[in-house]
Amino acid sequence: MLESVGSLRGTPWVYVIVSLSIVLDVFVPILPSGVLVITAATTAAGTGTAAGAVGGVEAVSVHTGAHLAEMFSLMLCAATASVLGDMVAYRLAWRGGDRFDRAIGRSRRLTAAQERLGAALTRGGGGIVVLARFAPAGRSVVSLGAGVAHRTVREFLPWSALAGLAWAAYSVCLGYFGGHWLGTSWVGTALSVIALFAAGSAAAFLMRRPDRRTAH
Repeated sequence: MLESVGSLRGTPWVYVIVSLSIVLDVFVPILPSGVLVITAATTAAGTGTAAGAVGGVEAVSVHTGAHLAEMFSLMLCAATASVLGDMVAYRLAWRGGDRFDRAIGRSRRLTAAQERLGAALTRGGGGIVVLARFAPAGRSVVSLGAGVAHRTVREFLPWSALAGLAWAAYSVCLGYFGGHWLGTSWVGTALSVIALFAAGSAAAFLMRRPDRRTAH
């Protein structure tokens, strides 16, 4: 994957591929959108570091500026695509509420997550939206649940934007520092992906905690 992404570096196609993956994984959570973001950031950071080292101090400075601009562009692209995917799922669930409601009602876990989301948004706090962005399939549950429950755009959109930005920043930073310290290698990418999955596991654990308190 590193070679494939590296060959697209410097072209708009890497942003197109990353964006499409992020938009679509709200419907197909198995898509590796987070891995793609990390790989793109790792490749950019590792390649630029090597070039800078060859060119001397001035080249390092120039490449550092280019790094930051590229990382910011990637983060903005990923965050925007995340919000766009959330809103598409939200609108589809809003319009087809009965069908999605029946699908959610068949799962105790999805029903509980939808209830917690509604309560959080009603209280004016949407921390669960941010947590869900890191948890496996959590983004799908939250976006579809908000649409089915007919939460207003004013309630859902700001938290979706915050969630997308937090997830994108975390993923890009993982890839950047992994590539900067370890270079463009599978080791750096693997460690960054492990850190991403660790954050997802922690988010899933925190989302389950209300259920445990209720059970007791």
